[in-house]
Amino acid sequence: MKSVIRLCASALLTAALSLSASGISAAADLLERIKEKAEIVIGTEARYPPFEFVENGKVVGYNIDLFDAVMQGLPEVKVSRFDLPFQGLLPGLQALKFDAIVTSVAVNKKRYETYRLSLPVADATLTFVKRKGDDTLNKAEDLSGRIVGSQAGSAQLKGAENLSAELEASGKAPMKSIQTYLDYNEAYADLAAGRIDAVVNALPNLLYLQAQRGDVFETVPATFGPASYFSWAFRQDDDSRPLADFIDERLRTLAADGTIETLQKKWFGSTTALPTDTLPEPQS
Repeated sequence: MKSVIRLCASALLTAALSLSASGISAAADLLERIKEKAEIVIGTEARYPPFEFVENGKVVGYNIDLFDAVMQGLPEVKVSRFDLPFQGLLPGLQALKFDAIVTSVAVNKKRYETYRLSLPVADATLTFVKRKGDDTLNKAEDLSGRIVGSQAGSAQLKGAENLSAELEASGKAPMKSIQTYLDYNEAYADLAAGRIDAVVNALPNLLYLQAQRGDVFETVPATFGPASYFSWAFRQDDDSRPLADFIDERLRTLAADGTIETLQKKWFGSTTALPTDTLPEPQS
């Protein structure tokens, strides 16, 4: 009888310890769970050079190199990437499909309020690209009455819409139309074919496009709109905060040791100083 009692007590103790351990695991935040499973799952859009794109069957780019440098702070953790059109990334983050979005998320007021955004990873100030030799488009005001393209659901599209409204408010004709595309490669193809007059995007992307296809495209260096940045995105909750804080601290370290400047030179051909204290609140 005593043997049976001892067996029952042992079983109860084992069950209690198991429940306790389960409770600890359940209570662990996202960063701790990532460490436990030795894997982080991120969403990205590999159609946005020079930040992320496919080359010889492999996803490469500025954000890829930068995130690899960030993850040197967690060398035992494997990075698993989901490559999706940009329009599906932020909804996927909210639906818990990824731990974070590591792609070029242009910061705007709505995103700033909805998501926990990282420190800036790159400049996102807007300009536009035109066909090489088009001397009629030299500044933002010249887009009055023109057909302009940008990516559906993007902050760059919103910037183009704002510029069109500003042109109209100043007494000029707004843009004739703004065409939207799933990704920028489609917009560039239409620009090259003469179906649209210009494509609005962030300056680093368009400088890279010109460097790769300068025989077809020419980037207008005069930017428009407020200063803007690209960030990475996390859910805005207590569970995700330690991961976001860890990545921000790694970005500060990489800014201080010159890694970010080196990667900017590699992928953009120039450098831009980025805030390292906090992410500036966007104006719109």
